[in-house]
Amino acid sequence: MDWLLGGGWHADTAAVCAVVGALGGWLVPRLVARIPEPVAVPAGPAGPAGPDPAAHEEEPRPSYVELAAAPGLAQRSAVGGALVGGVIGAATGWIWPLTYLLVLVPIGLALGYVDSRVRLLPTKVIAPTYGVVAALVLLCAAVTGDLDDLGRAALGWLVFGLVFWLLWRFTPGMGYGDVRLSGILGIALGYLGWSEALVGLYSGFLLGSVGWIPLRLLRITKDRNFPFGPFMLIGALVGIVWGPEIGEYLAARRA
Repeated sequence: MDWLLGGGWHADTAAVCAVVGALGGWLVPRLVARIPEPVAVPAGPAGPAGPDPAAHEEEPRPSYVELAAAPGLAQRSAVGGALVGGVIGAATGWIWPLTYLLVLVPIGLALGYVDSRVRLLPTKVIAPTYGVVAALVLLCAAVTGDLDDLGRAALGWLVFGLVFWLLWRFTPGMGYGDVRLSGILGIALGYLGWSEALVGLYSGFLLGSVGWIPLRLLRITKDRNFPFGPFMLIGALVGIVWGPEIGEYLAARRA
């Protein structure tokens, strides 16, 4: 059964997904605490070359265990997970892609939180997420029998990955963690549809461009090297929720 609200929103799906999202969000501190700390690269026998590194020292980076121990993180993540899960469920209804979209809710919350604090998207989280999302996308395609969706997911991975790789290669400030994350989002959004994928991609850049201004004014960041992961994730949510409507609107204008 699917109870529709005004505007085609699915009430029962939203309620169930909100509960699942809240439970996943509650586990975010445990996920963050389990991330292995990055291994420091030792200096060569002659020491580091170039200028005195002390002149460019940054504030010490908190460990993942310290980040996970932030007061109220579990509660805030649970609320965030409920909101994100509920919105996704309300927009999509009962569809098979919820299997991987709801898995991505706590992972996205954890990655967004870590990136906002230390400007790093840990490979130890992103790499296994690729396997989980790919397996669930294959499951969706096997159940529905729609190979077009599967092909579109592969193309989404290619398009997102190529766009972000080019930005990482030729523009300052883009971290390679953003490139890795983009592939996951490309698969997830690509399977849903081109409208979701392209709106999600564009929204991430738009939100990042707008979001950089207050970050710069508040001196949270001193240059163009700022946490872009949270904006990518919010942009993906925009694509999931409003991508189909925006796609239909643009198609109607061209007709």
